[in-house]
Amino acid sequence: MKNSLSSLSDLASAFGREPVNRDNASTKSDESLVYSTDSGRISQKKEKSVAPSDGFARVRRETKGRKGKGVVVISGLGLDKKALKELAKKLKKTCGSGGSVIDETIEVQGDKRDVIQQVLENAGFKVKFTGG
Repeated sequence: MKNSLSSLSDLASAFGREPVNRDNASTKSDESLVYSTDSGRISQKKEKSVAPSDGFARVRRETKGRKGKGVVVISGLGLDKKALKELAKKLKKTCGSGGSVIDETIEVQGDKRDVIQQVLENAGFKVKFTGG
């Protein structure tokens, strides 16, 4: 037996076991790998797809879950995240109220459906009112 054990393989051989050989090529192709000491953090590439539009912007008024406050929800636009934010900014400025972009919908505070309809039609969308 050696006097000094310089590696784990020496230690394994001292106890009569075979050293474990790891193949580095198999760990690089692993899809669920989160962290590796070889190349640092590995994150999965996420592709976000936009749901296609059928040509109609659906406008509805909601109060559910908002303590009675009404918001107008616009969905079915088929725009990417950046274009949705720009359209939401234009809608909020025209209506003079707040709002936000959530997933693929735009929420504008207050009941300004007529104003929103005019802005969307000027932007080239066909508007359909849904709900009550």
